[in-house]
Amino acid sequence: MEVTKMLVRELKLKPTKRQEATLNEWLWCLTGVYNWASRKIELDAQDKIYHRKLAFQNSLSGVSKKLDIPSHTIQATILQAYNAWERCFKKVSKQPKLKSVRNKLRSICFPDPLNGKRISENRISLPGLKSVRFYKQDLPEGSIKQARIVKRALGWYCQICIDTVHIFPVENTDEAVGIDTGFKDLAILSTGKKFSNGREFVKGQKRLAQAQRGGRKKLAARLYERISSRRKDYNHKVSRQIVQNFKEIYITNDNLRGQAKIFGKSVSDAGISQLRQFLIYKGAQHSRKVVLVDSKYTTMTCSICGSLTGPTGLSGLVVRTWKCGACGAQHDRDVNAAKVILKSGLGCSLGVLESSGGAR
Repeated sequence: MEVTKMLVRELKLKPTKRQEATLNEWLWCLTGVYNWASRKIELDAQDKIYHRKLAFQNSLSGVSKKLDIPSHTIQATILQAYNAWERCFKKVSKQPKLKSVRNKLRSICFPDPLNGKRISENRISLPGLKSVRFYKQDLPEGSIKQARIVKRALGWYCQICIDTVHIFPVENTDEAVGIDTGFKDLAILSTGKKFSNGREFVKGQKRLAQAQRGGRKKLAARLYERISSRRKDYNHKVSRQIVQNFKEIYITNDNLRGQAKIFGKSVSDAGISQLRQFLIYKGAQHSRKVVLVDSKYTTMTCSICGSLTGPTGLSGLVVRTWKCGACGAQHDRDVNAAKVILKSGLGCSLGVLESSGGAR
């Protein structure tokens, strides 16, 4: 299946010492630009003065030569402050705070940096930096529309947007699947297949906790970045496999914020929200139907007869297999929940799912 779309690829850069010094200087200067723009918008708003986006974006047009920073990069930073205040005025987010030495900008934007030209095998050319090396990786054919350099604990990265024709291998199938999510197993399918959260993530979290308790901030930042990157990669692989093999996908719509109050950090560590987002956008790209299904009663309900005879409450969480008291069917707790989610999504007659009370 061919899909024309924007792909985002992240490259690990290998800048020279001179280039790294330039990037650090730019980040510091752009932090000042951001603070100036943010403060000006705040003070002018007190006098009922509001700026148009295009005019305000060009308000520092003569500063580029003095700072030796590309003008489009300065404009993008001003626009970042403008958008932050625009969200604040619309009451979508809180009032943006000024940046500081410890909380300075971490990214440099290059709108349309290469004018659609391809980069060389292991180098990328950016305004003001000339040629920067990166760790070689396979990149799709297409024109590069914009780039962003990000500073993280593990080094410098470059995110590039590539306009390309992407060939995505999709199975010609009419199959539907229900998906339950959890902490031990990230995703449990109604087919019985389970995607484990993996022991490597558990080990990584333990090392991260030890570093945080020991006050080793730099090590903790590197470990967190590594875990986050591996989690994201794993969620991409899981969501890609599901979207490839099923036409209709029904996934539980759990209240993750509510669960976090009960189960704590385990909810965010599992990466459930990220997996759900990946399934939604991949499904939209490849004409797959992705539906969020109410998770009420899914654990308690028998997927065979629809009776509410399953384990309940926090004490019932330790019960992983159970037998239906009405029809005698033996169930794996999570697989049964996935089957109930599938039937609910397809509109099958399990009357108890239409109830409005109770908890999962």
